[in-house]
Amino acid sequence: MTDRLSPRAILEKLVSFPTVSSDTNLPLIDWVEAYLKSHGIAAHRHPHESDPAKAAVFAHVGPEVEGAVVLSGHTDVVPVEGQPWSTDPFEVVEKDGKLFGRGTCDMKGFDALAIWAVVEAHYAGVTRPLQLALSYDEEIGCTGAAPLIESMQAQFPKADVVIVGEPTMMGAVTGHKGGIGFHVHVKGFEVHSSLMHTGVNAIMYGAKLIAWANEMNAQNSAQEPEASVADFVPPWSTLHVGTIQGGTAHNITALDCQFDLTFRLLPGESADVWVARTKAKVAEIEAEMQAVVPGTYIQMDEVFSLPGVVPEADGAAEALVRRLTGDNASHVVSYGTEGGHFQSAGYSTVICGPGDIAQAHQPDEFLSVAQFEAGQRFMQKLLEACR
Repeated sequence: MTDRLSPRAILEKLVSFPTVSSDTNLPLIDWVEAYLKSHGIAAHRHPHESDPAKAAVFAHVGPEVEGAVVLSGHTDVVPVEGQPWSTDPFEVVEKDGKLFGRGTCDMKGFDALAIWAVVEAHYAGVTRPLQLALSYDEEIGCTGAAPLIESMQAQFPKADVVIVGEPTMMGAVTGHKGGIGFHVHVKGFEVHSSLMHTGVNAIMYGAKLIAWANEMNAQNSAQEPEASVADFVPPWSTLHVGTIQGGTAHNITALDCQFDLTFRLLPGESADVWVARTKAKVAEIEAEMQAVVPGTYIQMDEVFSLPGVVPEADGAAEALVRRLTGDNASHVVSYGTEGGHFQSAGYSTVICGPGDIAQAHQPDEFLSVAQFEAGQRFMQKLLEACR
């Protein structure tokens, strides 16, 4: 593996690993470690704290001094099951100026460019160091970012700037919403539905919490947005339930109801405030349940907590990316990234990568060749800036 692979060849290799979040990413991590090592670059592995089938990898090239630029990406992808793909999702297929494959856009396209840039920086002998950070479990709430950052800080001199390569069409995104997610378990009491007043239907009481979430969405959307958040789409915080399970039969009050309740919060809005509001509503509904059958309950378990990215005054990351791209427009997005964790850890942070977020998670996901080439030109300019 001593050959210096092209970004395209690296992308093809990365996509060939089916690193769905529910499965292992270790074959990809093994390959990245071996490829970097073959070029004299020491890669460091951070194992998942509880899942031995997952790990993150990070590396540093250039002088052992502070002030590095971090190229941040994630290795996991979303599932393909049930999606009508017209190509093999784990093979890069080029058609009509597009590179099809799971993760080409979100975000192995950037990962490939970052790996290529780190190897090129090693041979160029940069004076400003580059760091590579590839995480696990981004797609299930960015839960792998914080431990990765902690490991990097213990191993390397502190970097200054982080470029998170989520797809932005190579625009400089300086703000995004934060998020928090809960798994909700409503425990009811089963009786025949003809006597439903003597039982506790977990689904129907869970529906009260879901209805409250809808009420909060209506209230939030009715408010006039402040100028600082007017560019978000939508310019308000949202509550969402995407999955729900429960019940045994149509004529039995449901013993269990389980669903995920997630929040996307505008920068500046307190997650703690929303958690307190939610717990107060849960306590109200739970009291109604227990008035019928003591021992019934609602349990909320936090699944993830993701800080938002707040636009920085005179941010070094924003300034660098704008200088390299020529992009002077203002961009914010409503999806979350690992950038919030980096910014919270004291790094100047910007989101900038090839591709359109509209392609992420879709069947026949693709990254246009033009965007991939734009990403490589960006990396070439970054290397020049670091020499």
